[in-house]
Amino acid sequence: MMKTILLVDDSATMLMSLRQTLDMAGFKTETASDGAIAFGKLQGGLKPDLIITDINMPNMGGIEFIKKARTVLRFTPILALTTESQQTKRDEAKQNGATGWLVKPVGGPDLVKVIKQVVPGA
Repeated sequence: MMKTILLVDDSATMLMSLRQTLDMAGFKTETASDGAIAFGKLQGGLKPDLIITDINMPNMGGIEFIKKARTVLRFTPILALTTESQQTKRDEAKQNGATGWLVKPVGGPDLVKVIKQVVPGA
């Protein structure tokens, strides 16, 4: 069965690049341009197998989104994919429910490898 990944990033270029990489790797992708839109999709019934979110976004940033997403999806892995590399940000994301942290840029093969580690059966 095809695994669904929700991609959350305010950069249209980044969303397009991630979507293309993951579609070619056999995943189904959903996208949102900020945490508020992504959370609305979750509230609307979307049940992704994985969420990959940026941290710095308008309206609702990644850490707030992770915190809210955990209220509706307790066990879904959530990866932060960001230009941020500060340990304090990493710790804050982890405290709010992030499963892992990746610093941009991440190559397609490396991203797929990480996804296969955190999503059972991917």
